[in-house]
Amino acid sequence: MLIVTIANQKGGVGKTTTAISLASGLAMKGKKTLLLDMDPQANATSGLGINLRELEKTIYNVLVGINNINECYINTEIENLCLLPSTQDLVGAEIELVSMEKREKKLLYALQNLTGFDYVIIDCPPSLGLLTLNAMVACKYIIVPLQCEYYALEGLAHLIKTIKIVKKELNPHLDIMGILLTMFDSRNNLSKVVYEDVITHFGKKVFKTVIPRNVRLSETPSYGMPIYKFDNSSKGAISYQSFVEEFIARSSNNE
Repeated sequence: MLIVTIANQKGGVGKTTTAISLASGLAMKGKKTLLLDMDPQANATSGLGINLRELEKTIYNVLVGINNINECYINTEIENLCLLPSTQDLVGAEIELVSMEKREKKLLYALQNLTGFDYVIIDCPPSLGLLTLNAMVACKYIIVPLQCEYYALEGLAHLIKTIKIVKKELNPHLDIMGILLTMFDSRNNLSKVVYEDVITHFGKKVFKTVIPRNVRLSETPSYGMPIYKFDNSSKGAISYQSFVEEFIARSSNNE
């Protein structure tokens, strides 16, 4: 079972879209996949069409020790894709975790009991708090979505520094699988400049696939379905399908 975290402390970079698209893309290729929503905003949960008010068990229950992780995930409308949902209750979990022993390892311990999946994809909140820290400690790889816009590289240095600290102190197996460039606009010179800067600094760590700025992608959350179900012929869907292929190749090469 390969556990991968999608992280960037900056908001609006395409984290949740990437998490949903990767998880559902893997599931559609026959891989048993769990999408784990670690964000109190619960966008990955609502983005799969789940009604938050009807949820009885969430990742909150797992982190604070109320339920075993195998009791809390639910099936989705996509075959092979399960979801461990989130709600705003997760804000409370972050506060409760502060006083707990080994608080940064609660998700790691929970996932050790998980069975039956090929992949776990974790969607993180736009911060470097305890929830994101738990995700980093629990996973093998991190994927960093990076928007092709001004200031994109500013927060990346801080994120990489945090990842290095976590690797040294808490999770020696942690590595960055790659940086995924998102919201690329071929008509915009700035997008091209950011793209070239990232390639210069990070080389092969950058995924070859680039996700374009795409109206259909931005519309998917309001319809509660992945881009492949919403508009499989859109540029966004085609790009994410390419990313899923590249992800599988990288994860196979690094096993």
